[in-house]
Amino acid sequence: MAHWRRFTCKPAELRLDITLACGQSFRWKQNQTGEWTSVLRGQVWTLKQTDTEVHYKVHGPFSQKTSIKRTCTSKRTVNPKMIKIKCEPDTDITKFNAASSVKHECDPEIMNPSSELLDTTGRRTLSKACGESIKQKLVYNQDHEKVLKNYFQLDISLEKLYKHWSLQDPHFKKIATHFPGVRILRQDPVENLFSFICSSNNHISRISGMVERLCEAYGDQLLELDGRVYYSFPRVEALAADGVEKTLREKGFGYRAKYISETARRIIQFHSADWLMSLRDRPYEEAHSQLVTLQGVGSKVADCVCLMSLDKPGTIPVDTHVWQIAARDYKVTNINKTKSLTTATYKQIADYFQQLWGEYAGWAHSVLFSADLKQFEKQAVKTEKTSPDEVKSPMKRSKGSSSKNATKRLKKQL
Repeated sequence: MAHWRRFTCKPAELRLDITLACGQSFRWKQNQTGEWTSVLRGQVWTLKQTDTEVHYKVHGPFSQKTSIKRTCTSKRTVNPKMIKIKCEPDTDITKFNAASSVKHECDPEIMNPSSELLDTTGRRTLSKACGESIKQKLVYNQDHEKVLKNYFQLDISLEKLYKHWSLQDPHFKKIATHFPGVRILRQDPVENLFSFICSSNNHISRISGMVERLCEAYGDQLLELDGRVYYSFPRVEALAADGVEKTLREKGFGYRAKYISETARRIIQFHSADWLMSLRDRPYEEAHSQLVTLQGVGSKVADCVCLMSLDKPGTIPVDTHVWQIAARDYKVTNINKTKSLTTATYKQIADYFQQLWGEYAGWAHSVLFSADLKQFEKQAVKTEKTSPDEVKSPMKRSKGSSSKNATKRLKKQL
């Protein structure tokens, strides 16, 4: 039976319905009851939210520390012996001792990566026997809550950031009333990079479809939940295998198929599978310059990766939405002189918002980006446009109340 766990988190700090649907990650799906399900750290998670708490459950037989090696094959078939889980009515287990854990009732060999079971295609998978021995129990080790809080970066006070941005920016203050709790996810760099390669000249729903097809073709089968099969995100080695471009073109990826294949091969040839993660420890300029050497990665995709998975919170990815916001709502000068987004205009817009919002400028940018998406039109603020003088005023503060000094004060609070 699937059990829920929970921790305190108010909507002002996290809104699942906006954060998971605003185009950062493309694998979270919401059901009719408002629950969100996706794959995170190689396991299937379901989340839901109340006015005071986030509830979560983790499906599947493997603990957080168990690793399963993947194989690199170009075609996938659903394994008939794969474990299946059917959601039961909600059960709250908070009455149990928080220090206790659900123990496995599984053959020890299943927990040993060297004794993996293989399906007919040669991929590692889970056996029905293992599923029966576990009797549909969920794995809850002590790391699960930490994993989730790390993913949502809940150690950062969003309310304090919103207050800071609102003081610096009257327009943001108006938007913030209708879009609280929009956070930047701390994603796996591999998934983040290849998902955004799929984003070129695309919209969120179509990107989501491509990412799912990519996982079905080259990820590992995890489990079936309520009739849907879930897969891990592919490893770089799998995407660098022979025949990937051809297979992805057949699956409707178009020119992006070559970008995915070539980028994966370049990473394996010149770096390593762990190279992307190592960029978290490098300065923004170095990480960005390294990323744009990859096929299909321009400044915008590189900045999305820097912001959403490489711990560069001040990064501003600039696309047509952000360009329009800068021109329409902030009256940034001389950015409409060209029909396309030039390198100079890109830098001008990014510099403007970084100066206005400070160290976590990329987070503030995500709030306005979300408010500009069509799927959130109903909750978007409907007020008269802020005058150009009001918008520019934050950039003309006295030395004693500058955005830079305000950012220093904020850092002491966070």
